[in-house]
Amino acid sequence: MGTAVSDETSDPAVLLERHSNVLVITLNRPEARNAVNGAVSAAVGDALQSAQRDLEIRAVVITGSGERSFCAGADLKAIARGENLLHPEHPEWSFAGYVNHFIDKPTIAAVNGTALGGGTELVLASDLAIADERATFGLPEVKRGLIAGAGGAFRIVDQLPRKVALAALYTGEPMSAQAAAEWGLINQVVPNGTALQAALALAARIGGNAPLAVRASKRIAYGADDGRVADEQPSWERTASESARVRASEDAKEGPRAFAEKRPPVWRAR
Repeated sequence: MGTAVSDETSDPAVLLERHSNVLVITLNRPEARNAVNGAVSAAVGDALQSAQRDLEIRAVVITGSGERSFCAGADLKAIARGENLLHPEHPEWSFAGYVNHFIDKPTIAAVNGTALGGGTELVLASDLAIADERATFGLPEVKRGLIAGAGGAFRIVDQLPRKVALAALYTGEPMSAQAAAEWGLINQVVPNGTALQAALALAARIGGNAPLAVRASKRIAYGADDGRVADEQPSWERTASESARVRASEDAKEGPRAFAEKRPPVWRAR
């Protein structure tokens, strides 16, 4: 039995479906490559919160609809229009209502296509990740006059070898699924079209274990108390401060505008 949450179009922005004791969250904006807008953030954030409270849910899987993209990141056209991309009541949950929204149940990204910008940040925020062979990863925000402000700038350095991470962060260039697996960004690469199936199989293996023990193990692993990962808080504060300065620049306005107008950006370094 599934539910849907709509955005400004007639199509649902997010689909929610239970598979036994696993909640599957599907970003459902394939026409926008599953880019995240305010409707997506609100729906995903609320779904995570419900999963945390539901004693029957043992794991959460997040994926994208269609065959092209897991998530293309933030909706740059919505940014250019000045729209709010965060959960209206819980902006502290950050991008997609997900990346700074700790729950103590395992989360798995089923990456069914490109995962760029915020898409990679969703993967970095997930406990585990499985990707189709065609999946690609990367943090191209610097190409748009922005920074990876949804945890990417500090999490990628924690999850990849430092020089590999910094090259990805500075160049904005993409990484293949095979390279992502080699460097440990994801757990497994599977044939195209099977990432969700493989993620559900992994979730079933997790769900067969004692749920209280799994949840306690996750809290210990992350150093989490009362839904907060204490070690990450200074990095979130630093990210917010740096993001505010970058967003106030002329370049930050030029990047999304150039994207919307389908032309190369002209950087002013101011």
